[in-house]
Amino acid sequence: MLTAFARAFKTPDLRKKLLFTLGIIVVYRVGTHIPIPGVDYRNVQTCIDAAQANQGLFGLVNMFSGGALLQITVFALGIMPYITASIILQLLTVVIPRLEALKKEGQAGTAKITQYTRYLTIALAVLQGTGLVATARSGALFQGCPVASQIVPDQSIFVTITMVITMTAGTAAVMWLGELITDRGIGNGMSILMFISIAATFPSALWAIKEQGSLADGWIEFGTVIAVGLVMVGLVVFVEQAQRRIPVQYAKRMIGRRSYGGTSTYIPLKVNQAGVIPVIFASSLLYIPALIAQFSSGTSGWKTWIEAHLVRGDHPIYVTLYFLLIVFFAFFYVAISFNPEEVADNMKKYGGFIPGIRAGRPTAEYLSYVLNRITWPGSLYLGLIALVPTMALVGFGANQNFPFGGTSILIIVGVGLETVKQIESQLQQRNYEGFLR
Repeated sequence: MLTAFARAFKTPDLRKKLLFTLGIIVVYRVGTHIPIPGVDYRNVQTCIDAAQANQGLFGLVNMFSGGALLQITVFALGIMPYITASIILQLLTVVIPRLEALKKEGQAGTAKITQYTRYLTIALAVLQGTGLVATARSGALFQGCPVASQIVPDQSIFVTITMVITMTAGTAAVMWLGELITDRGIGNGMSILMFISIAATFPSALWAIKEQGSLADGWIEFGTVIAVGLVMVGLVVFVEQAQRRIPVQYAKRMIGRRSYGGTSTYIPLKVNQAGVIPVIFASSLLYIPALIAQFSSGTSGWKTWIEAHLVRGDHPIYVTLYFLLIVFFAFFYVAISFNPEEVADNMKKYGGFIPGIRAGRPTAEYLSYVLNRITWPGSLYLGLIALVPTMALVGFGANQNFPFGGTSILIIVGVGLETVKQIESQLQQRNYEGFLR
């Protein structure tokens, strides 16, 4: 692997892409530490130190922003609006015929959908920025902090609009940086920024576990977390690479004196076909009741029940709902992202068939049967991986932003594997050995 890295930097064009990507990453990390106008930075740091970064409701978004959300910086919203917009457009593609037609048009249609995603990202950034400013002004961003209500000293309309515009512009800049990495860097721009945002929170979270530990001055807890993390990385790599390969045979066709077709290929169905999307959906859905309860006044029965059962991440009801939602969204996302009937029709159109299965409807039913069979272990695997932070809460007293949590590990490993494969493909084009042998 070290030889492959050395060859990657010795190749001129690949070295330029790697250095360009590193430069964009530095710019992105600098932006996550620049506070926006109208925020008292000292009070923000006081509340962060006192509340141990208060991960409650905003832990997921804070993780995707590399810790910039709770510091209310220029890149406070990070890439979360773009992720949300991409998911929404992907879901609407199944519902709206116009978007489905654009998706089938190839590169031109994909470019149009990408443009719609940008517009929706800006709109979501305005909404989320307004919500963050309102939360910071009310003092609800850091509950229990004595200076939480003084984070935004000047609460005039002009200052509020300036803060929202600054965060929206920061989101647009993040989106632009991601596209620069995709076009001029090593590719997968938004995924790499997501990778950097999550990896940036690892050192502080690990050191916090060491500081809170009591066995051998915290080193035993620290070592145990590292060991668990390595085991989880190995498990995630194994499952993410696992796939069911369905063989496909194409019949020979004679055109004149030449024969075409007759090749054999396969349809790769991954065990975890849905990726990390079900975990994000389930986390976001469980945040909604707690968010409503937080902003509601009074001590009604439903608010007390939500605060007792759906806010604490280690409560049995919360854990059960979280697990069931992940399993449900895994099947839901697979159902809308992979259409067996469309795949069967395309195979039939080009003369392809699965050995032993008739073309057409029997092929679609067979693909649906196989997909349901492999989605069950994939969804259960996602649920178990996502529950690791909950077990850490109970075992080590860690915060909800446990460094080797399900969402973070899935994204880190997934993006890392995809990036390595892209660099490897460029090395192999030059007759070099890649990283994966």
